[in-house]
Amino acid sequence: MPLIEVSDLVKYFPVRGGVFNRVIRQVHAVNGVSFAIEKGEILGVVGESGCGKSTLGKLLIRLLEATAGQVLFRGRDISNLSSAQLMPIRRQMQMIFQDPHSSLNPRMTVGAAVREMLAFHEIVPKQEIRAEVDELFSKVGIHTDSKEKYPHEFSGGQKQRVGIARALAVNPEFIIADEPVSALDVSIQAQVLNLLMDLKDEFDLTMLFISHDLKVIDHFCDRMLVMYLGFVVEEMPCRDIHADALHPYTRALLGANPSADPTQRHELTVLEGEVPSPYDLPVGCPFAARCELVTQQCRHEMPPLVDRESGHRVACWEV
Repeated sequence: MPLIEVSDLVKYFPVRGGVFNRVIRQVHAVNGVSFAIEKGEILGVVGESGCGKSTLGKLLIRLLEATAGQVLFRGRDISNLSSAQLMPIRRQMQMIFQDPHSSLNPRMTVGAAVREMLAFHEIVPKQEIRAEVDELFSKVGIHTDSKEKYPHEFSGGQKQRVGIARALAVNPEFIIADEPVSALDVSIQAQVLNLLMDLKDEFDLTMLFISHDLKVIDHFCDRMLVMYLGFVVEEMPCRDIHADALHPYTRALLGANPSADPTQRHELTVLEGEVPSPYDLPVGCPFAARCELVTQQCRHEMPPLVDRESGHRVACWEV
């Protein structure tokens, strides 16, 4: 049984206006997304900014309430649980946020931020909390003498390590990492990714890893979902994504990445056209307006996400 199962997940954000502040339209952020994550697996989610990646992560952990659909954790539907019913499950599902600075309270020392998590969830006896904080900081590479400092006294990479320590404090099974390295220098990104990989093995974690960088997804994840305008257009293993990718959008993302080897230059792909408005979704394929393979069927019929081989699903009429 998968650890996480998602079925037809939908999220619309109402837009209000007019004299009576009525709902005049809706932003279609996530549109009928379904997938599963096996225990111990890292599933990557990739796509352009605004495609619904972060919204999807917050829906799984119920930081946002879904408009429709189901999220199952260990086979139990958590979509409609009350706050009291959800509390024990929240200990098992934690999130590492994209901006390490804004996710920390500037008026609270980093040690106090982690102690608060331990105390609230009663992870260890009160007299053992400080020792537990020291151990967590040691695991993420923060010197224990720094625990009484405030967030502004740390670099971006150090603050993200504090965020990781806070997420690990409650011994979770499942972690959502929402672009955890995008706000960091390139030299620091590799350190944080290596740390996450080590902690994943040590704590036997299952992860949803959100990123806009396919190179990071390819290096870090077991499988990936490619999202466009709130839809999943391709799901595939991260074996050899350059050879295996089928959807025109996935291939365009790969073509837009510069080669890591300066001796192997290639012409970068530049997508033409505009992303359709999330207020007014197109009738057919959401990528039709920018796709070089587009046909009349693409413009009028939404392609289903169908299996092409084991673990590989694609939503495209032409591949």
